Amino acid sequence: MKTALFTALLTLAFAATTHAATDCEAQAAEKKLAGAAKASFIKKCEADAKGGSADCAALADGKKLHGAARASFIKKCEADPRHAAATARCEANADEKKLHGAARESFVKKCIKDAGA
Repeated sequence: MKTALFTALLTLAFAATTHAATDCEAQAAEKKLAGAAKASFIKKCEADAKGGSADCAALADGKKLHGAARASFIKKCEADPRHAAATARCEANADEKKLHGAARESFVKKCIKDAGA
């Protein structure tokens, strides 16, 4: 179940990237932004559309993180997009192996480290 969720989220993020520029321009026009404000908005909008915060927040939800742990995870995930992909892949592998508790945490942590994320 989680494997399908992570796969769907990653697929959605990549599909959204193709329409990000057009959508971000439209949103900026709706907000009547111009100049530096428009450029800044579009830059952040396109970064978010490439899978930054949306995927990272979804991964944090899947890991049931809250408070400082959630904020820290999302910050690290957004800083390194490979981390989000590695986390999703490692979580899916842990699901396939039916790992739980400390064994799961250890497996996922080592998997992410081995992936270089």
